[in-house]
Amino acid sequence: MSRTPVQGPVGRRDRPAYDRASLLEVAVVVFNERGYDGTGMEELARRLGLSKSSIYHHVSGKEELLGLAVGRALDALFAVLDEDPGPDTTATARLEHVVHRSVDVLAAELPYVTLLLRVRGNSAVEQHALERRREFDHRVADLVTRAAAEGGVRDDIDPHLISRLLFGTVNSLIEWYRPEGDLPVAALADALTAVLFDGLRGGRPGS
Repeated sequence: MSRTPVQGPVGRRDRPAYDRASLLEVAVVVFNERGYDGTGMEELARRLGLSKSSIYHHVSGKEELLGLAVGRALDALFAVLDEDPGPDTTATARLEHVVHRSVDVLAAELPYVTLLLRVRGNSAVEQHALERRREFDHRVADLVTRAAAEGGVRDDIDPHLISRLLFGTVNSLIEWYRPEGDLPVAALADALTAVLFDGLRGGRPGS
């Protein structure tokens, strides 16, 4: 990945210089503010203080920027699933770990996860992102199934529904959580995991 600064037009030394990573950072902010479909390259160039040709020096267009952004969020989430918890870790403990660490990812990559959760499949990049999200959901559901089999979570609720409920709760944090606020992410992750898994360990109604 190139890290060569993207320079503004000759004679405008007051304009900022960007590398590809910082260009992407600004693009994600604009996509979240205006919507991806509502953002043109002209708007990106204006917000960056660059010419469009300077942006095209590093990316082919806004679709590549979208792919880089949602790919960053997805890679971070899949990395959590792939973390090695040790050979003696139960499926229930691993499921709790995945949920807890996913809160960490959301806080660390908040603008990127926010953009990921807003894609609707209107382009090839978005469709690919949705496919990867479904793969993530299936892997979590498989983990729920194994946790239920060992008695760690309720077995009277469909595992795919549990997966959706777990990550529906995690994903809802994009609407209100701000990492710069007074609530540390570790405390948030602990609280969310405790609330969710206390409910999942509960007995069936009427038992």
